[in-house]
Amino acid sequence: MANGNHTAQSEFILSGLTSDPQLQIPLFVLFLLIYVVTLLGNLLMILIIRASLQLHTPMYFFLSHLSFSDSCYSTSVTPKMLANFLVEKKTISYPGCVAQFCAAATFGTMEYCLLAVMAYDRYVAISKPLLYVVCMPQRLCTLLVTASYISSCLNSVVYTASAFSLTFCGSPEINHFYCDVPPLLKLSCSEPRFAQVLPAVSLAVIMLVTVLTILISYVYILLAILKIQSSGGRQKAFFTCASHLMTVTLFYGTTIFIYLLPSSSISLDQKKVVSVCYMILIPMLNPMIYSLRNKEVKDALWKIMGRERVG
Repeated sequence: MANGNHTAQSEFILSGLTSDPQLQIPLFVLFLLIYVVTLLGNLLMILIIRASLQLHTPMYFFLSHLSFSDSCYSTSVTPKMLANFLVEKKTISYPGCVAQFCAAATFGTMEYCLLAVMAYDRYVAISKPLLYVVCMPQRLCTLLVTASYISSCLNSVVYTASAFSLTFCGSPEINHFYCDVPPLLKLSCSEPRFAQVLPAVSLAVIMLVTVLTILISYVYILLAILKIQSSGGRQKAFFTCASHLMTVTLFYGTTIFIYLLPSSSISLDQKKVVSVCYMILIPMLNPMIYSLRNKEVKDALWKIMGRERVG
């Protein structure tokens, strides 16, 4: 990693969310609660889906993997952030930074892929309801999820290899609460162009494929809904997509704000706040969105608890 007189970094310093010592403990308690709710909510969603036969459908198969991805995505950054609230020197080792970066890139990409797969699933369910089981067999569902994992890992390898092929020198401070590309590039004393272009191309391909899949799926979903004669039928069809649309809007909206808007128009503090939204808050909200707005999930939960749901 060292070139000439440059010394390779053995560790980095994370600036964190704030340098105000009076906010460290309150923020630690807040994010600890969020993390616990995230893990419990997503674990409960997975257990409900696995335990209830009525939820053994493609939609909930994909949702269980989204819950797993949400848990891992939050775990990639939250434990280290919590630990740094309690110490004065917020360091992370070089291997730890690589591992955190790789995990965040993997499960962040998984979110894109799974949301696109779920959009296609909703298209089939609404456009071809009588052939839904035939068009979405278990083998195809497994193949789509496997492809999502492989794509995510490949994108993560490109991201990680590009970022950590650089030589880092000078100040080891990363102006963020986790290891991310933009602050790492600022620490580089080698030419960062390759490390900027290759990840950008990889992310652009992922974004293009997933966004087009979602947009095309929802165009066909809208056309299918407009063909439904009864207002009750149209409302029911739209309701099946409401949770997914909400998740897509939250996740894509925040990540586009970070990665696609010009850096000059966004302050570092704004980037940190938005990063908290899509890496920590959205993984907590997703199981709530899908359970509170979903009668099948609530019925399955009541059944598992051995009680009949009233109303």
